[in-house]
Amino acid sequence: MTPNGGVAAMLGPATLDVFDKAVVGRRTESEVLLAALAAGRHVMLEGPPGTGKSTLLRTLASAAGISLVFVEGSAELTPGRLVGSHDPSRVLSEGYRDENFLDGPLLEAMRTGGLLYLEELNRVPEETINVLITVMSEGELHVPRLGLVRATAGFALVAAMNPFDAVGTARISAAVYDRTCRIRMDYQSAPDEEQVVARAVRGAAGSDGIVAVTDAGRSVALVRATREHPEVRIGSSVRGAIDMMLVADRLARLRDLPANDRGVSLDAALAALSGRIRVQEGGDRTAEEIITELWHRVYDPPAEAEHSDDPGKASGATGLDRPAPRVPR
Repeated sequence: MTPNGGVAAMLGPATLDVFDKAVVGRRTESEVLLAALAAGRHVMLEGPPGTGKSTLLRTLASAAGISLVFVEGSAELTPGRLVGSHDPSRVLSEGYRDENFLDGPLLEAMRTGGLLYLEELNRVPEETINVLITVMSEGELHVPRLGLVRATAGFALVAAMNPFDAVGTARISAAVYDRTCRIRMDYQSAPDEEQVVARAVRGAAGSDGIVAVTDAGRSVALVRATREHPEVRIGSSVRGAIDMMLVADRLARLRDLPANDRGVSLDAALAALSGRIRVQEGGDRTAEEIITELWHRVYDPPAEAEHSDDPGKASGATGLDRPAPRVPR
């Protein structure tokens, strides 16, 4: 592959300032992604959900003024859907002609010299990945009844995947890794995640009177606790903390209570986090029970519980009986 002129022109401190404004705490990853694409390399972004992979790439594409073609990887992403196909109705009346071909996302990115961003690469069928390997190796693709399509200068594939979720996924072959530069994107630090939550909450539409972003610390602490709990296989991303704060604000308005009311907070936590975590197989507790336990640990420590009539249940709750969480011994 030849160097990407649009991205190469962005090399410099001013570009990194753009990344710093859009993405929190990703300076190293931003530098490496920028350098790899400027060098004309394909890239693999590997890490759990909610770590800023798509935000990083969208920021780069916008700043460089190059097109970004987004594809959601799944078992239904066949080679035909990725590459494109002839319009059946026009084929019947006109036959197979180049102008009857409807470009799929791969050909769209190749012809425009843009970036093809493929999420969840490890959910894509092997036959579709083989098509990508050909394009990464040769920079061109032979399409039946259309001919040879060569990638315009600047084209690159950026694939992303979550290596922690093994459900419905397949192992990526060495052939893919051999043709990509791999950038690992782990969870950010607690202060960085607090800043992410604060930015998102402030930027939420109609967020006038939103709960003070100083509470972002506890919502982030709760989310981070889900990643370390022994009964949880996959914890929540920082999006869970964002949703929790936004839901708590609206729920408090609905109930005419402070946004930091304990019952409001617990209900918001259950709504925002119980569906995001994956409990270990064979466990005897539900996601709701685990979230309740962690909520008490973060929001209702013993020093506060001494002043509560019922430390096993949050005050101001919705009338639902919530048993005290069962803490594993």
